[in-house]
Amino acid sequence: MRRKTHTPPSPLPQRHGVDPVRVRLPVAGTWGTVREHLVERLSGAGAGVVDGMFDAGRIVGADGRPVAADAPYVPGMFVWFHRDLPDEVPVPFPLEVVHRDEHIVVADKPHFLATTPRGGHVAETALARLRRELNLPALTAAHRLDRLTAGLVLFTVRPEERGAYQTLFRDRRIRKEYEAVAPYDPALASPRTVRSRIVKERGVLTAREVPGEPNAVSRVELVEHRDRPGGSGGLARYRLAPATGQTHQLRVHMTALGVPILGDPLYPEPTAPVPAGDFRRPLQLLARSLEFTDPVTGEEHRFHSGRVLAAWASYDRWAAGTYDGPSDGQ
Repeated sequence: MRRKTHTPPSPLPQRHGVDPVRVRLPVAGTWGTVREHLVERLSGAGAGVVDGMFDAGRIVGADGRPVAADAPYVPGMFVWFHRDLPDEVPVPFPLEVVHRDEHIVVADKPHFLATTPRGGHVAETALARLRRELNLPALTAAHRLDRLTAGLVLFTVRPEERGAYQTLFRDRRIRKEYEAVAPYDPALASPRTVRSRIVKERGVLTAREVPGEPNAVSRVELVEHRDRPGGSGGLARYRLAPATGQTHQLRVHMTALGVPILGDPLYPEPTAPVPAGDFRRPLQLLARSLEFTDPVTGEEHRFHSGRVLAAWASYDRWAAGTYDGPSDGQ
């Protein structure tokens, strides 16, 4: 029976709401020093960067003391360090807290703000912002929304309770409802349930449908429709209820139905990347509501986003990238 590894607490505090990087040295390896391993492991950063971190005393052990570059390699040893934060353009929209108690925080995330640190989005994420603004360093995300999707995200206050809330999503015991603005197709039957198999390959921007047993199920319902200004076809507001949580599921299913969500830079075809700081024409997808029985308190929760999808509120201004209406213009 494999013995569970005990992970010591981090000796470094968070920085800007971001946890330090923790590295456990592999049990099997031929490295002679800690430096040799980190240079190989962090090859993308370059040996000079790693050496600079050692010289500055930024790589520490479990006791919080700097680890020397020539420290012998010890299998299973933990080290911590803070990476240099990337230059990030602040997302200029508010992150609203719709509920907070001793167990959970529910936030209404704007478009363009990532949920958790990843890639080039680190301090400018919902998790890092909330940790700073609410002074809750132990806050963690129970699930994620795509950076381009706005709406409700559930966070947990106590690390030991995170698993209970994550289980809600894993076991499909949480009811999620989304809203989207997309073209109107009078031939599209509504409501309808879409079932397909979706795969998302590492390193590929888009997900795709493939033959096989369905792993993605979405209910699509037309709420209302109207003519688009300028006679360029109908526009519709849809209610979307995913029963599963595959990457880009709703975006893929709406595209497959022939009504791709407005503002989508990936579907039906990827478009050229927009410059950093271009917050015009956000994806018209919103996580509108969350409903669940609290696994810790037994309380029944129903939360609702107060945001307005810009293309429905003022299509012309959304298309021109000038809408600045209610709920941060999203």
